[in-house]
Amino acid sequence: MKILVCISNVPDTTSKINFTEGDTKFDSTGVQFVINPNDEFGLTRAMWFKEKQGAAVHVATVGGPATEPTIRKALAIGADEVIRIDAQPTDGFFVARQLAEVVKNGGYDLIIAGRESIDYNGGMVPGIMAALLDMNFVNTCIRLDIEDNKATAVREIDGGKEKIATTLPLIIGGQKGLVEESDLRIPNMRGIMMARQKKLNVVPPVDASPVSEDIKFEKPAPKGAVKLIDAGNVEELVRLLHNEAKVI
Repeated sequence: MKILVCISNVPDTTSKINFTEGDTKFDSTGVQFVINPNDEFGLTRAMWFKEKQGAAVHVATVGGPATEPTIRKALAIGADEVIRIDAQPTDGFFVARQLAEVVKNGGYDLIIAGRESIDYNGGMVPGIMAALLDMNFVNTCIRLDIEDNKATAVREIDGGKEKIATTLPLIIGGQKGLVEESDLRIPNMRGIMMARQKKLNVVPPVDASPVSEDIKFEKPAPKGAVKLIDAGNVEELVRLLHNEAKVI
């Protein structure tokens, strides 16, 4: 089995986010970038398939040279090959078009992508890829088992879970539950050193025009001041909740 894991390079959730040029551009100065968490769950599941079923695991991302420290982590964890499509990820359609070309040329049986990235939260790339490639698609996937050419997946739906049987080739939009957080892997020193020596496959983008653009960014309104009261002053707490917070 040949697996492609699609990875997005996203800001760490602890990073302070700012915008420039009249709030029209994201300011990456001083921002730490990481593997998108939903993609990391997928990468960990792919490594399980490699170890238990002998799968080959490739990783692909769309981005410039600045993404290379992030994708080298995938090599350090155990991925066999990394592909960097040398283009800026302008919108979901553009990214999906680039990744779809990699899939077409690579002969992959299983494509694992995160259901959405934590920066723009578009949630569209795996679905667009499936449409472009005319492949089976399971979104919000929280479990995946494969035997021969058959796949059994469990996905989250409103109010419950749905179990699906399908066949390869298959694209999934994975999330937490595909593996647990405790299963996520931290590269060891040997893996990190070996990853530094491996060559990244950098490929040019295919011709594709974005179909959307970001016009302006806006931060959430700042939280209001917090008022503290003594733990034993229940009457004052009730008064504030009733008269000021107006929640009771």
